Amino acid sequence: MAKIRDTVYDFEVVFDANGQGYTVTVPKLPGLVTEGTNLKEAKEMAKDAIRCYIEALLKEKSADKCKIEKLRVAI
Repeated sequence: MAKIRDTVYDFEVVFDANGQGYTVTVPKLPGLVTEGTNLKEAKEMAKDAIRCYIEALLKEKSADKCKIEKLRVAI
């Protein structure tokens, strides 16, 4: 049986300290906003939000209208 490969996307992600944790936005994905109570949680929330966003685009067959980039987070 052939192994199915996951597609890896890289995005620039902005983590903005908000006094109660971090608000997360992704400039290349309009409207995507999430948050976490600490940086580790915010990163996991960002990954999940990006995954959901891309899956929704693919379901709508709008992926060809989007630019998809890779996510690398360095702090």
